[in-house]
Amino acid sequence: MKAKKRNYKKEYKKFQKSGKQKKRRALRNKLRRLFAKKGKVKKGDGKDVHHKKGKARVMTASKNRGMREASRLKGSKRNV
Repeated sequence: MKAKKRNYKKEYKKFQKSGKQKKRRALRNKLRRLFAKKGKVKKGDGKDVHHKKGKARVMTASKNRGMREASRLKGSKRNV
């Protein structure tokens, strides 16, 4: 069975182009710029701005991207 090629244009139209997603992305970019202005992050420093429950903080990219999602945790309703 051959894998189907992804239609990236269709994915973009459906998700990233939606008004709700644009606002979320704009907020993330705004927070990143704010932290850059304060001197807490800069381009290429290996840091990410972690966003959770309306709060943002700076952490290393590897730590931020390696965090366990609730859906993957043992006992989660989604992980049955």
